[in-house]
Amino acid sequence: MSLLKKCLVFGAAVVVLAGAAAAGGYHWAVSPLTLAQPELDVTIKPHSTVRSVTLQLNRGGVPVEPELFIAMTRVLGLQSELKSGNYEFKTGITPYDLLQKMVRGDVNEYVATIIEGWSFKRMRAEIDSNPAVKHDTVGMSDADLLAAIGATETGLTNADGLFFPDTYLFDKDTSDVDIYRRAYKLMKLRLTEAWSARAPGLPYKTPYEALIMASLIEKETGKAGDRPLVAAVFDNRLRIGMPLQTDPTVIYGMGDAYSGHLKKRDLQTDTPYNTYTRAGLPPTPIALPGAASLQAAMNPAPSSALYFVSRGDGSSQFSDTLDDHNKAVDKYIRGQ
Repeated sequence: MSLLKKCLVFGAAVVVLAGAAAAGGYHWAVSPLTLAQPELDVTIKPHSTVRSVTLQLNRGGVPVEPELFIAMTRVLGLQSELKSGNYEFKTGITPYDLLQKMVRGDVNEYVATIIEGWSFKRMRAEIDSNPAVKHDTVGMSDADLLAAIGATETGLTNADGLFFPDTYLFDKDTSDVDIYRRAYKLMKLRLTEAWSARAPGLPYKTPYEALIMASLIEKETGKAGDRPLVAAVFDNRLRIGMPLQTDPTVIYGMGDAYSGHLKKRDLQTDTPYNTYTRAGLPPTPIALPGAASLQAAMNPAPSSALYFVSRGDGSSQFSDTLDDHNKAVDKYIRGQ
């Protein structure tokens, strides 16, 4: 039913109920409200009565007439249909439009987008800079934040890898604790799903070790088709005790000392994350892996490759032997 027809129905109903007052009620319902500002955000609290809704609207700068608004909701049978949330109202809105907006639950949602491959430090910076978020975790250490969201991992102070990169919708002034908790629970769910569908015989014993592997895959390639092959290379190296030798772990271990370019001495300087100087997986994830990297970690490609090098176009050349790898390096890195 069109807006005009609905308004006519409303007008006719008011005529029946209120006689001569109907014309004035109908005119009020379809006339634009004079807002305190051209655009306003007003939050309606949960479980509010219709009268309470009108008070909250008026306090927020939306001047609805309480008795007429209550009558309109009753005539249309919508007293129990108004939904709570944060609403955006603009110049030109009528009382009838406003009522329909609240019946639809057309709340003004905000977003926080977390990107695959980000560090947790980068995720915190993104959420800290979001003006619509209530910033309850400011000043918390990562360990305190994990405790605040009820993380079940024991003894962890490093939060990297524990949060699923995605776009999160939320109402204005939602606590950042709630966003972190949602991202944490979603990663737990995605990791559990991937682990339950893992290939047999993987060289990692726990879901957390698989999460570490997924973070390495995430940082090594953005090309979807290469992820299972990168996983296979790391898988094969772990099986024979060969160091993973992946630059992103070295960079992660350097922290703020990384200047943008890896030098030979960086690869030779031992840290817990230097996979050139230490065999096996690093102690924690180094980034937030997405679904594709989780899937690749759990289901590596059937390959005997032990090496790969970037072709310079986002893809990689995979090799089974060091001799073939050196030829690939000459071709794609040295240009020989």
